[in-house]
Amino acid sequence: MDFKLTEDQQMLQKMAKNLASEKFKPKAFTWDKTDEYPWENLKTLATHGLIGITLPQEDGGGGGAVFDAVLVIEQIAMVCPHTADLVQLGNFGAIRALSQYGSKELKMRVLPILLKGETTISTAMSEPDAGSAATDLRAKGRIEGDTVVIDGSKIFNTNPQARFFLVWLRFGNDVKSSGAVIVERETPGFLFGKMEKFMSGQSHCMLYFDQCRVPLQNVVLREDGFRKLLTAFNVERAGNATRSLALAQLAFDLAVEHAKVREQFGRPISEFQGIQWKFAEMKMKLDAARLLIYRAVVNAGDGRLSAVETAVAKAFTNEAAFWVANEALQIMGGYGYSTEFPFEYILRRVRGWMIGGGTTEMMKNRIAEGIFDRHFSQRPPKRS
Repeated sequence: MDFKLTEDQQMLQKMAKNLASEKFKPKAFTWDKTDEYPWENLKTLATHGLIGITLPQEDGGGGGAVFDAVLVIEQIAMVCPHTADLVQLGNFGAIRALSQYGSKELKMRVLPILLKGETTISTAMSEPDAGSAATDLRAKGRIEGDTVVIDGSKIFNTNPQARFFLVWLRFGNDVKSSGAVIVERETPGFLFGKMEKFMSGQSHCMLYFDQCRVPLQNVVLREDGFRKLLTAFNVERAGNATRSLALAQLAFDLAVEHAKVREQFGRPISEFQGIQWKFAEMKMKLDAARLLIYRAVVNAGDGRLSAVETAVAKAFTNEAAFWVANEALQIMGGYGYSTEFPFEYILRRVRGWMIGGGTTEMMKNRIAEGIFDRHFSQRPPKRS
């Protein structure tokens, strides 16, 4: 477990930092306010090789480690969180599942479009009755000849602008029949619900599938795919935690600079012990969170993260980031509460990551399973 960056990783980290400062900073924190989508930034990321970092070279990717993508996300999120979301979409989640489990023909048809930064791919997983209980999927895929007919709905899709959607569904009646299918925008029978917003300003909507027909070649996983999908989703949780950490770090850094120059009672507020202890606690939590994330991704080796180490990193980072963001806002006083500064946005955004990608409570359940080396079902016991 060595967190010392290689020369290549240091160069990658520096490049991401400089790119964010030069290209993404001017419009940072404005995208939700203007209801625009940062397509131009997606193109820039692709041009600089920051889409598909973790994908194999034979799939057109960079062949890098998960750690490499985490380093990039961290640097970009501290400047423009919306662009960091694009790095997440371009390296983790659905694109990674497609690369790992999709057929050669399907990958050749979809991946080049994604790697050029022309569009994105989104995961359609959660349902009205299948959130934390992800095994309770009701969306169904029925195979008819060379076609898959999809019926069902999805909720809280946070990337409705995507062209491709990796839809989690069942091909049968039990969890072992769970799998995933790529559905392209504009496919007949694929409908979008009313656009809504989370408290972070991020758009989301319902997805409906009514006799939606896609080619059989669009199947990514069929039988017993749920376990494989969760393995890929584990990596996405590392990206969730990294973005949460980066925004908390930004809040901390800005609050430090404020505390150096802000005076009350004739002295800088950094000289008050109560403020000093706040910053000491904030730094301890940030350092611990970073080390836990780095441990999870460095130990991954081939990219298969430990479920327990990932859960530890996500749960701790989510809670630490919210605490740090809240303390930084408090230190800033009225400036922190103003929408003219990023603190209130950071607080709202990191709060969402305590829910998205697996709630902190579900992460703690997974940690407990690792401690006791057994599965604890959340379902009521069956009657004898």
